[in-house]
Amino acid sequence: MSWLTEAVPRGRVAAFRTLIYLFVAADLVIFTPWVRTRVSVPGDLYQPLLIGRLLPLPTPTETLVTVIFWALLLLALLAATGRAPRVLGWAVCALYLEWMIIAMSYGKVDHDRFGLLVALAVLPTAGRARHGDTTRTEAGGWALRVTQIAVICTYFLAAFAKLRFGGLDWLTGSVLARAIIRRGTDLADLIAQVPHLLIVAQFGIVAFELLSPVVFLLPPRWRLAMVGFFYSFHAVTIATITISFAPHLAAMTSFLPLERVRPLVWARRLIGRGPSEAATDVPPTDADTVPPGQDTVGARAERALDDQAPVVGRPVGP
Repeated sequence: MSWLTEAVPRGRVAAFRTLIYLFVAADLVIFTPWVRTRVSVPGDLYQPLLIGRLLPLPTPTETLVTVIFWALLLLALLAATGRAPRVLGWAVCALYLEWMIIAMSYGKVDHDRFGLLVALAVLPTAGRARHGDTTRTEAGGWALRVTQIAVICTYFLAAFAKLRFGGLDWLTGSVLARAIIRRGTDLADLIAQVPHLLIVAQFGIVAFELLSPVVFLLPPRWRLAMVGFFYSFHAVTIATITISFAPHLAAMTSFLPLERVRPLVWARRLIGRGPSEAATDVPPTDADTVPPGQDTVGARAERALDDQAPVVGRPVGP
């Protein structure tokens, strides 16, 4: 249990919370605005996921989807400030879950949003946290750890699904070749010309997904290196077959020391540094630039003024 609730700085929780809620707002307008087009699809084609059948949830209408969109956008931006973390957090979690149920109830379910949904579910339990706060919190540590587990489960269960439905033929088949034909880039076309490279890549993908839980056994420095490898894998995926896994990448920042990234503090320092540096940026005088052993009229005049001026802290007069 100590591993599951390992304390982390509150500043890390605050940074992760801000990032996740800002991503939710961006997701509505950049990655999943197409959900709003679902209202033009006949209601008979709406086949809700199991959770949508258990609750049960209504068939999406134009009014319902519009209300969810604007309410979620506003609440996510408010939640990103860190205020009322429980009330706003639970509200964002519920609305985004409904947004995803609407999105995924027409025949296609994306697995890259599992970690993000878990993050939204556990962040309200982390309590208050301020940027830059170095005090540690076990509640925040639990929220980050559960998100990390969800991220790694996404990898491990993806490999399990490949082997479950595709068997060993998935490893030696033409999965990547088909993906390149459908949505490949020029870089992917170059890679596809290398004999047997795509087969080797398929073996590598399954191997790294099955071994992904090893990240929890590594020391902190090596853990960050492995997480960096995860990000590089997705960078190659984007560059070759244009699949971003953006929600998954946002949830994976739960592994990173986000408390060290403080853009507002950096901006304030830059703003505050400008006038001070300008005030101290005085052109050098003759006394400052004269080589040792030489003297100038300007230097002698400055020394004479210094000799006549009272010294701060020393009594003047008898």
